Amino acid sequence: MSKVIVIGSGFSGLSAAAYLSAAGHEVHVFEKNDTAGGRARQLKENNYVFDMGPSWYWMPDVFEKFFFDFGYKVSDFYKLKLLNPSFDVVFPEAETMSVPEKYSDLARMFESIEKGSAAQLEKFMEEARFKYETGMGSLVYKPGLSLLEFADLDLIKGTFRLQVFSSFRKHVRKFFTNPKLISLMEFPVLFLGAMPQDTPALYSLMNYAGLMLGTWYPEGGFGEVIKAMLEVAKRNGAKFHFNAAVDQIVVQGNKTTSIMVNGDKIDCDAIIASADYHHIESKLLPESHRNYKESYWDKKTFAPSSLIFYVGLNTRIKYLQHHTLFFDEDLELHSIEIYKNPKWPSKPLFYVCCPSQSDDTVAPEGHENLFFLMPLAPGLEDTEELREKYFKIMVDRLGKHIHVDISDHIDYKKSYCVKDFVRDYNSFKGNAYGLANTLMQTANLKPSIRNKKIKNMFYTGQLTVPGPGVPPAIISGKVAAGQLLKYLKL
Repeated sequence: MSKVIVIGSGFSGLSAAAYLSAAGHEVHVFEKNDTAGGRARQLKENNYVFDMGPSWYWMPDVFEKFFFDFGYKVSDFYKLKLLNPSFDVVFPEAETMSVPEKYSDLARMFESIEKGSAAQLEKFMEEARFKYETGMGSLVYKPGLSLLEFADLDLIKGTFRLQVFSSFRKHVRKFFTNPKLISLMEFPVLFLGAMPQDTPALYSLMNYAGLMLGTWYPEGGFGEVIKAMLEVAKRNGAKFHFNAAVDQIVVQGNKTTSIMVNGDKIDCDAIIASADYHHIESKLLPESHRNYKESYWDKKTFAPSSLIFYVGLNTRIKYLQHHTLFFDEDLELHSIEIYKNPKWPSKPLFYVCCPSQSDDTVAPEGHENLFFLMPLAPGLEDTEELREKYFKIMVDRLGKHIHVDISDHIDYKKSYCVKDFVRDYNSFKGNAYGLANTLMQTANLKPSIRNKKIKNMFYTGQLTVPGPGVPPAIISGKVAAGQLLKYLKL
């Protein structure tokens, strides 16, 4: 039995800890904050329960696979609710598209917007299904350490169909011409990746995940998922240490031998780093044992940061779904101001989550729980004045949609932005989601899951394979744990 240290307790860290402890190793997880979950922590104030980060429960099969690996089902820990409609999209002129849960209803909606688009949707989804089943069933579990990982005959045969080298933007426009349908299909890559023209068409698998597999909600919020994964790891013997920021990774030769936490030296046989990759390399490791120089990170394309507001209202709201996307301004302009010409957006798109529409436990009786999120470029100036300026913009546009000015009903409000991502997660430039899913940052071209100079150290999380998002993070933990287990058997 080896003593393994996991740095960070986000989804990838919890996943890695569960697999390593289940394999019989002594696992200690060190977390700088006072609770597990990383970006998926919960904020509990004034009887409100806010999910601080993730709120879209897509790819339910990935969660099921995780718990199945330890002899459990999702339902052993939390209850899922299938949302219908899945979400609303608000367009200019106050036009709203409600995206239905049933595919047959979705096809009828497409046809009502653009003649012939129901048949086109069928073709699009047939391709997306192949990408999803191949990508989520095989590709995402590869560690990205060698091109030989892809020397699989079936995978090679399917390479063309995966459309790794095709543009997502061009792919969508092959099927649809209506601007509203194009915006609907492109929205996942704006919030989680890159501009559509820079994203491989492979990622239409996200459309399959969201529109075919449904949008779910774990009752009690994403904190229930964290609680469940934490419980699995603990049942397997993993030990958790909170308020325990790692200050240094001690290296001797080509191996790490210990870490320093609050001045205390803790010996170990191996490390999995689930904290921010750049922070681990630039702050905790000696320069001689880093995978990448600072110039490497400066050249990378990062997914957005976010301006977030957690808001409690002393009244209930009509005309608002659990998830609402405000696409009532120019999608292209906002994308450019995130990825090409970084600045606070001229006319922002944003997202509002209202989980109290589906769950009475996240707000006091007769109250509403709101989560505002506006994607913006990482590394921007972050001031209270700017936060408040954009909060007013979002509240005004929400008011037009629901025919109510919520300003006089706010009884709780807290903001979260670039500086907070840096402070709480040591996030590079305050990014919220990791690396953008561009062609040159896909699979083996992502930062390596293995430290090339330290034999017993591996990385996991949103800055390495397979990429950003909750399901990929869970998978990343499993992949990193698998690689470490192979090393420990040598």
